[in-house]
Amino acid sequence: MPHKIGFVVVSSSGHEDGFSARELMIHAPTVSGWRSPRFCQFPQEIVLQMVERCRIRKLQLLAHQYMISSRVEFYISESLPEYFSPYQAERFRRLGYVSLCDNEMTGCKARELKSVYVDAVGQFLKLIFHENHANKYNVYNQVALVAINIIGDPADLGDESNIASREKLIDQYLGHNTEDPALEGTCTGKSDYISPLDDLAFDMYQDPEVAQIIRKLDERKREAVQKERYDYAKKLKQAIADLQKVGERLGRFEVEKRCAVEKEDYDLAKEKKQQMERYRGRAYARLQLHGLLDAELVRRPLGLPLQPLVPPGSPRHQPATLLPPPREEGVTENRFAEPLLQDKLSSHSLDTSQQPPVDQSLPATHPHLKTHLQSLPYDERPLPAIHKQPGAAAMEPEDGDMGMSEAPRGATAGEPEPLTEKALREASSAVDALGEALVAGAYSKTWSYREDALLALYKRLVEMPVGTPKEDLKSAVRASIFLIRRAIRDIVMPVFQASLKLLKMVITQYIPKHKLSKLDTTYCVERTVPVLLTRTGDSSARLRIVASNFIQEIALFKDVKSLQMIPCYLVQPLKTNASTHLALSQMDLLARLLKDLGTNDTGFTVDNVMKFSVGALEHRVYEVRETAVRIILDMYKHHRALTLDYLPPDDSSTRKNVLYKTIFEGFAKLDGRPTEAEVRAQKKVATEEAEKRKKDEIKALQGQLAALKETQAEVQEKESEVTKAKDPDAQGRKAAPPNTPEALDTHCLDNLCIFCGERSDSFTEEGLDLHYWKHCLMLARCDHCRQVVEIASLTEHLLTECDKKDGFGKCYRCNEAVLKEELPKHIKTRDCNPAKPEKLANRCPLCHENFTPGEEAWKAHLMGAAGCTMNPRRTHVPHQPGKGPAMSKSGTSGAKAGSKIPTPKGGLSRSSGRTYTKR
Repeated sequence: MPHKIGFVVVSSSGHEDGFSARELMIHAPTVSGWRSPRFCQFPQEIVLQMVERCRIRKLQLLAHQYMISSRVEFYISESLPEYFSPYQAERFRRLGYVSLCDNEMTGCKARELKSVYVDAVGQFLKLIFHENHANKYNVYNQVALVAINIIGDPADLGDESNIASREKLIDQYLGHNTEDPALEGTCTGKSDYISPLDDLAFDMYQDPEVAQIIRKLDERKREAVQKERYDYAKKLKQAIADLQKVGERLGRFEVEKRCAVEKEDYDLAKEKKQQMERYRGRAYARLQLHGLLDAELVRRPLGLPLQPLVPPGSPRHQPATLLPPPREEGVTENRFAEPLLQDKLSSHSLDTSQQPPVDQSLPATHPHLKTHLQSLPYDERPLPAIHKQPGAAAMEPEDGDMGMSEAPRGATAGEPEPLTEKALREASSAVDALGEALVAGAYSKTWSYREDALLALYKRLVEMPVGTPKEDLKSAVRASIFLIRRAIRDIVMPVFQASLKLLKMVITQYIPKHKLSKLDTTYCVERTVPVLLTRTGDSSARLRIVASNFIQEIALFKDVKSLQMIPCYLVQPLKTNASTHLALSQMDLLARLLKDLGTNDTGFTVDNVMKFSVGALEHRVYEVRETAVRIILDMYKHHRALTLDYLPPDDSSTRKNVLYKTIFEGFAKLDGRPTEAEVRAQKKVATEEAEKRKKDEIKALQGQLAALKETQAEVQEKESEVTKAKDPDAQGRKAAPPNTPEALDTHCLDNLCIFCGERSDSFTEEGLDLHYWKHCLMLARCDHCRQVVEIASLTEHLLTECDKKDGFGKCYRCNEAVLKEELPKHIKTRDCNPAKPEKLANRCPLCHENFTPGEEAWKAHLMGAAGCTMNPRRTHVPHQPGKGPAMSKSGTSGAKAGSKIPTPKGGLSRSSGRTYTKR
C-alpha cells in the first residue's frame, strides 16, 4: 500500500538565511519551508534523497502565498548524477511539470496545495523552480516552497512481491474475495489505497502530538477490523474524527502563540499556551473516559506539560510539540535522517500486509527502544526489520504497559558499531594512542556516540597526570587533533561544539600544563584552523557564528598569537568560486582581529592587509566590498602615507568608481578636509550669493541710469523753452561772430567723434554715422541684432538689450555672456580667465583680459599700441590732433551713456549724430 516516504535534502541551489531547504524535511503547522535567495537567478533546484528506492505514486507541493514559482519541473534518478558522484554516469529523467496559480484571486492570502499523481521508480528526486509570479508583496523576486510530500511504496520487493501475487492468484482461484466491502477504507481494502493520514494537509494543519495519536489509533482500528472487533473499531473511528478537530484547533493555537512570540507579546503567548494545555487535557480526558487513552499513546500525567522521555542529547529525541528547529541550525534535522537511512537500507523489505505494528516488532527485552520509536512522528520513524525471537507472543496494543523511566543514551544499540577496515587503516595512529573503543565511538554513525567519544577524550586529557612521558603526551595530542579535524566537519551541532571544546582545552590547558613545545601548538593550529575557516561558510548561521567566534578567541590566546599563523590564513586572497558566506565570514573575522591585534608583529602587515582589501574591492558580493572599504579606512587611521601607496591616484577618473570615491571621501573626513560634495555645496552657495549681489547692483545702476535720462530730458526741454522765449528775430539776424564763446564751443565739437576723439573734415552728419558704423575703434557691431554698441557695454547689451538676449547666460567665473547651449561646457572646462571685481579692473569682451579700471583705460586698451589685439577694426592707431581736456571729457561722458548706433542709411537716425555732438 502506498504510504508517506521519508527523505533528506541532498542539495539546493541556494536559500535565504533562516529558510534552508532542510526545513522541507519537517511537516508541522509552524514550519517555514524553503525560500530562494533574494534576486536569485532562475531556475532554482532542490535534490531530495528518499530513504529507499521506491515507486512514487503521488507528489504534493504546498506553495507559498506570494513567493510562487510559475512552473515546477520534476526529475527522478536511481542514483546521483556525475556532477555529484564522478563515477556515476546516471542522469535525471524528466517526469513533467506543474504550473502554479498566481494567487491573484485570493489577494495572495491563501496557499495552493498541488497534488500530482505519477508512477516512477527511483531514489533521488529533483525539483526545478522557474521564474516567480510577479506581485506587490514579492519585492525580491523569490520563490518558496512550504512543504513537499512523497507518497509511494518500496520498489525492491524481490521475491516477496512474487509470493504475494502468487497467493493472490490462489485466493482468486479458490473464490476468496480480498476486496471485501467491510474492509473499504482500510489498508487491506485496496492495494493502491492512500490513507488520508499520509496526506500533506493532515500534517500541515494538525498539532503534531495529536497527529501521532491519530495515527496510532488508526493502526488499532485497522487491526480491530481485521480481527472483526467492529464495536471497538467504531469507537476508534469516532475518536479519530473528534481528535482531528482537536488537532486542527491546537494547530491554530500554536500558530497564534508563535505570532505572539514574534511580536514579543509574551502575555498573549502565555495565555495561548495555557489555553492549549487546558484544551488538550479536556480532549485527552474524554479519550481516557472511553478507555482509548493509555500510557502508550501519551506518556505524561494529564494536566502537565509534555516532558521528553529521553535526554535532550539523544539522537532519537524530538520535542513532543514538534516545533521546527532554530533556523540557524539548518542541519539539526539530520539527527533523524542519518539513522533513518541506515536502518532502512540495512533492513529487509517486507510486504505491507505482513508487517506487524511497530511496537509488536520490537524485542521484549528493549521496552525503552519501543518508547523511543513511538515518541517520533510517523513520517520520521525508521521502518522496522523483523526481530524473530523464540517464544515471543503477540501482544494487544491496548493492553501494553510501557515503562515511564528515562532510557539511557546509547540504549538504542548498546555499543557503537566496530570500525571498518578502511577506518582502521585511516585511524591506526589514533587507535594506538587512544584505544579502539574511543575511536570507534568517534567514527560511529550515531551522533550521540560521536559526541560521547569527544567528551570522554576531553576527560581523559584533563585527568592525564603531569609526569606522563613526553612521547605519550605528544601522541595523545596528535591523535586528538586527528579526531577533532573529523568532528569539525560534522554536520550535527553538538558534535561540532564538543570538538571546539576539546580543541580549546588542548591548546589553552593541556599543552601549557605539560609544558610541551611551541611545535605542538603550531601543529594544532595548522591542522584545525583551515578546516574551521571552511565551516565559517556553512549554510547554518549559528554554526558560522560559533566557528568565527572560536577562531577569534583562539587567535587572541598568547601562545597562538605569538605564532602569527591565523592572520596569515585570513589575508589569503578570496577565491572567485568561494561561497558568499565564506567570503563574508573571512572579511568580518579579518576586520575584528585587525582591531584586536593591530599590525605590529601580529602577522598582519600594511602590505598583506592592503593587498587583500584592494583585491576584495572587486568581489561580486556588495557586503564583501563594503567590509573591504571599512578595513581600508581603518588602516588609513594608523598608516596614512603607506595606505595611499596601494590605491590609484585621487583624480576624476578614479572617482568615477563609487568605491574609490567613498574611500577618498572617507580619507578627507579623517583628515578634517571637506569632501568633494561639501566643496561643491560651498561653491554653489558662494556663486548664488555673488549672482544675487550682481543682480542687485545691476538693478541699482539701471535705476540710476533711468533717473539720469529723465533729468537730461528735463534739461533739454528747459533749454528749448528758453531758446523759444528769446527775441523772435534772432533767426533773421546774422550769426554771431565766430569768435564768440558759443560759436567756439560748437566749432570744437564739429567734425569730432565723441567716442574715440578722432577729428576729421569728413565727419559731417553722414560721415560720423559711417565712422560709427565701420571705423570707430571704441565701437563694435553686435553679430546677433546688427546694432552698433560700445565695446565696454557689449556684455551688458547681450544679456539685457539684444534681441537674442534669451539665448545668452552669464559665466560666474569670467562674468561674460555665453550662449546657453555652450554655457555648461564652458563652465565645466574652466578654461576662461576669471574676472576681477569692477573696482579693481575692467574686463574686455573681445580679448577676455583684465586691465586697469577707469573709463580712460578703455581708450588706452582699445586704441593704444599695446592694447587689445582682438579688435576687428584695429588696423592702425588713429591720430588725434588737437585733442584736449574738453574732448576727453566729452568722450568719457559718451562712454558712460552706453551708446547704441543704428545701421546707417537703412534706419540710421540723423539726430543720433547730433545727440552725441550736443553731448
